[in-house]
Amino acid sequence: MSDTELDALDRSLVQALVIDGRAPFSRLAEVLEVSDQTVVRRYRRLRTTGLIRVVGLPVGSRVGLFESWLRVQCAPDAALPVAGALARRPDIAWVTLNSGGTEVHCMTRARTRKDRDTLLLEKLPRTRRVTGISAHTILRKFFGGPDAWAGVDVLRPDQIAALERPPAPPAPPAPERYALDDTEFALLTVLGRDGRAGYPELARATGLSESTARRRLERLRELGALFFDVEFVPTLFGYEAEATVVLTVPPARLAQVGAALASHREVPFAAAVTGAASLMAVVVCRDTDALYTYLTERIGAVDGVGQVEVIPALRSVKRAGMLVEGERLVDPPPAP
Repeated sequence: MSDTELDALDRSLVQALVIDGRAPFSRLAEVLEVSDQTVVRRYRRLRTTGLIRVVGLPVGSRVGLFESWLRVQCAPDAALPVAGALARRPDIAWVTLNSGGTEVHCMTRARTRKDRDTLLLEKLPRTRRVTGISAHTILRKFFGGPDAWAGVDVLRPDQIAALERPPAPPAPPAPERYALDDTEFALLTVLGRDGRAGYPELARATGLSESTARRRLERLRELGALFFDVEFVPTLFGYEAEATVVLTVPPARLAQVGAALASHREVPFAAAVTGAASLMAVVVCRDTDALYTYLTERIGAVDGVGQVEVIPALRSVKRAGMLVEGERLVDPPPAP
């Protein structure tokens, strides 16, 4: 077996981590019906070879991040360098090369309005060979973030049930947005590189005791301010066709259409956005024929959809904060 080939146990482990990215190895081993040592060995191989990465990420709408989807048009010979430069920015989480290699798509996660405006109004317009920029604010996510994509589906129902976290007890009344403090940002910085980082490492990074770091992490999860994601390149699981689909939907039908897309297993992300088209979704299919079938039979059956634009993704450059090299994920360089 090559070092980029996954067997049945690898796939089961990936799905288990999608359900709970911080589940103890002992729990994962019990559910997968193998030894602790086997799970540890398999996970370390998957992570050290860059095939998967568990990351802890803030829920942008809960903590007040300014999230936007950008379409950056470039001269043909400039798109890849521009994509690489955007991927090195810590406030940009996702970058893809699209549309015949002349357009870069990215997702921004700015901490302040000023940071977002500096990127949109100063840095990008001054970038050499950028010919156009359209910025679309994320208004409402219908699927993505804490939602687990169904693209990896190998576990039995009883195994899934055993891994799902019990519902959190009702939290006390809290403001709609939770303001992260500097300690929590330091915690998220570590978890953004390694969502399974141990409590000693989290304690060192934050200046907290290990028990306090544990309590702070669990509190962020209970408040819906933090989730754990398992990132990988879809081709690793046999998904060869990835595209951004942009739909024009009347405002009165937007919630209904968004909910319909959120129910499609081909969609790992869907959101209402500003702009001429009101909804965008990332679609992942086995091949272009499956993508055609999805567009004609699934999208075509949803009432309320007007115009549809399909923009193929030619290359992933950054996924959930990790740079992409082929089918592998690597750490981005330290922020300047």
